[in-house]
Amino acid sequence: MTEVSAASVEINDALFCQSHLKEVCADCSFDGREENDAFFGFDPIDREGIEAPLASPNKDGVYQCKKHTSATCNQCFGWKKQLTRSRAAAKKAGKKAGSGTNLY
Repeated sequence: MTEVSAASVEINDALFCQSHLKEVCADCSFDGREENDAFFGFDPIDREGIEAPLASPNKDGVYQCKKHTSATCNQCFGWKKQLTRSRAAAKKAGKKAGSGTNLY
């Protein structure tokens, strides 16, 4: 049986699984929602994970979007906007914000 690593990569200040560039990845047993929410100033909430667009590391190891070849592309890597939308959808679906407990 193959052991799955929970290795992560940082793409423009957000964490994703290294293999699939997903914020929540069952294959990798990775969940970066709590860290990403905290970094962008949000309280933890049970919400859907976000995914990075096609990206690859440049010669310095910094991930950049394939579309614009930029490591700080706000169009492709607009995480705060994506997190805000994901949180709004979760709230609309009736999920509640945590009261100091880990909801993930």
